[in-house]
Amino acid sequence: MGLKTISTSLSKNDLAHLGAGEVGYIRKMRSEEVSRCFPEAPEMGPGIDLWALFAADGTPILLTDNRSSTFFKAAEDDLRTVSLH
Repeated sequence: MGLKTISTSLSKNDLAHLGAGEVGYIRKMRSEEVSRCFPEAPEMGPGIDLWALFAADGTPILLTDNRSSTFFKAAEDDLRTVSLH
């Protein structure tokens, strides 16, 4: 008995919207990285560990120094969360 190969292709647009409004991801970041993802954030000294919540498409939602806050915000927005390391 052979295995069936299923081939599906997603466009870049389809892939970008996968999980939109349903999934968010949490990422630890350093203060040196903040301006790239959160340009409106105030300047911070180097070496500060922060936590960020992003929508599935990479849109920044929340930046905090408290990891628990990211989970509370995700729950408030009805997002299932995944962590990136």
